[in-house]
Amino acid sequence: MIKLEHVDKYFGDLHVLKDVNLEVAEGEKLVIIGPSGSGKSTTVRCMNFLEEPTSGHVYIDGQELTNKNKTRIVRDNMSMVFQQFNLYPHMTVLKNLTLAPMKLHHKTKAEAEELAYHYLEVVGLRDKADVYPPQLSGGQQQRIAIARALCAQTKIILFDEPTSALDPETIQEVLDVMVKLAHEKNITMVVVTHEMGFARNVADRIVFMADGQIIEEGTPEHFFTNPKNERVRQFLSKIVR
Repeated sequence: MIKLEHVDKYFGDLHVLKDVNLEVAEGEKLVIIGPSGSGKSTTVRCMNFLEEPTSGHVYIDGQELTNKNKTRIVRDNMSMVFQQFNLYPHMTVLKNLTLAPMKLHHKTKAEAEELAYHYLEVVGLRDKADVYPPQLSGGQQQRIAIARALCAQTKIILFDEPTSALDPETIQEVLDVMVKLAHEKNITMVVVTHEMGFARNVADRIVFMADGQIIEEGTPEHFFTNPKNERVRQFLSKIVR
């Protein structure tokens, strides 16, 4: 579903991604871990051309992304959940969820609302449909953001550290929703996270990045029992207890 081929990314003189090659299979749950500043978020943002690679190629479901076709391909295939919730504060939860399906996917109001209520049920917040985002906790807002991504009904959902802006008490409620999604075979998930319990329990494959490169990849069992790279072992020893 996703293929990065020899992707490099510079911000000015800063070489952020260095010859990144990565494939994500249909239905796969891929988790990207690594220290801050290692290029994890930039890698994910290159997948939907929120950041355009300086060089290299990005393919989504066999189609190479270009500036001419990126809007159509990304809109048809991918949704994204960000670190910040990016909800419209002046719109109710229901309007936040129905806006894109009506404007971009040409659904009727009734169809969009049916979708919205269904996915609000999935994230456990159906009763918040008429509430405005600022009235919700951070965890609730992020669950609404996940419901919004689901309303697009895309095959791929990208998660860029979706719990990093949350209080420790609300992190688990978001992770519980993501675990539920991970059991959906028709959804391909790419998740940048520092939540090692989630990575261990949900990932089909884990990729470790450092200094803009993929250092090691493998199953959760491999990573948490016998990683080969010393940089990986050092990282895990500091955050896994």
